[in-house]
Amino acid sequence: MANTPWAQILLFSIQTGSVYLLSAVALTLTYGLSKFPNFAHAEFMTLGAYTGFFIANLLHLPLPLTVLVCILCAFLVSGSLGLMSYKIIFGPLLRRGSSLIHLMIGSMALGFIIRYVIIEIWPGGTQSFTLPWPEASNIGPFRIYIPWILPIAAALVAGVSMQLLLTRTNIGRAIRATASNPQLAMASGINTGRVLLTTWFLSAGLAGMAGLFIGMKASFSPTMGWNILLSVFAVTVLGGIGSFYGAIAAAFIIGLAENVGVVILAQFGLASDYRTAISFVILIVVLLIKPEGLTRLFKGN
Repeated sequence: MANTPWAQILLFSIQTGSVYLLSAVALTLTYGLSKFPNFAHAEFMTLGAYTGFFIANLLHLPLPLTVLVCILCAFLVSGSLGLMSYKIIFGPLLRRGSSLIHLMIGSMALGFIIRYVIIEIWPGGTQSFTLPWPEASNIGPFRIYIPWILPIAAALVAGVSMQLLLTRTNIGRAIRATASNPQLAMASGINTGRVLLTTWFLSAGLAGMAGLFIGMKASFSPTMGWNILLSVFAVTVLGGIGSFYGAIAAAFIIGLAENVGVVILAQFGLASDYRTAISFVILIVVLLIKPEGLTRLFKGN
């Protein structure tokens, strides 16, 4: 391991953690208000990748404009689907007092529907972006490639934006109040229905962005979102379910653990496909020792 490029592994860890951050923050936002794990979250990610893929093939703009439009469209399309799924499916189920298992099964069913609609629209299995990315270049000990850097920049912007939204705006304070005590929030005059719709839109939009960045980095398929959903759940549990700031810390912990783990796996001649197991080793340890995750470190947030 003496010749291992640790600086590059650190960069990959930040990149992996950034993708997990976008998706896990999105997942924990909806859990904080709706109180169930949304398995259709995986397909919101996949939809973001395919939306960006469609837009990239449709437009003939300079690369920076194409990327910006792809990000915006992935956010809006996935966000709109998330909003509609709450309005049409999960909102009515919650108002009828559906159990956790009913909501989970409903989200799985929605996910499968979205996946097979995607397969019908984009047949042919694996797809790849053909954007004219600049060649990778060396900066100090790092090898820089634009698709690796985009999720890091997006996660930074999204993290700061979410922090400002939750702490400096009326809708952000309404989201926090509704997550903490929905009955009291409603009695205080907060339109909790609008808060929930806004949160589902933001959550699905962030998931779509995460999926887009995964798709831009490598080839992708209709099962792309599902393939990383379990790692995203591991991040969410480690961070503390419903904890925004815990999810941020956990995303980079898991990202670092997975990328360092790949190096260790290689030393033993094992395939890098086992990296997902690393997330679950961490998850099981956390559930056994500290089931509340990192929540206590971020009390009041």
